[in-house]
Amino acid sequence: QVHLVESGGGSVQAGGSLRLSCAASGTIWNTNVLGWYRQAPRLQRELVATISSDGTTTYSDSVKGRFTISRDSAKNTVILQMRSLKPEATAVYYCALQHGIPFYPGIAAIDVWGQGTQVTVSA
Repeated sequence: QVHLVESGGGSVQAGGSLRLSCAASGTIWNTNVLGWYRQAPRLQRELVATISSDGTTTYSDSVKGRFTISRDSAKNTVILQMRSLKPEATAVYYCALQHGIPFYPGIAAIDVWGQGTQVTVSA
């Protein structure tokens, strides 16, 4: 069984930065994808960024150039550094794990979800 525990959410003004962290524990495949999704009120959960065990990254168009995803594979930890935040980034951010690579876009491909952490960006 795998557990994902997020930390680092909070409130910030537009233009500010936040850093999210997610620690994975349990039985994790050597090849895997760790990433972040977010869900705003009344909207569907959407992809933010992912990073595979081979280092391959994906970003949604809305965050490219402002968000950076990284991982420490030895610690099974994934970090999302968010800069130049906009109010539309306000959402619950969920850490996600997909066993195996390559990354398959889509909620159904995710094997494990974290509990979520709130990010609020005020104008």
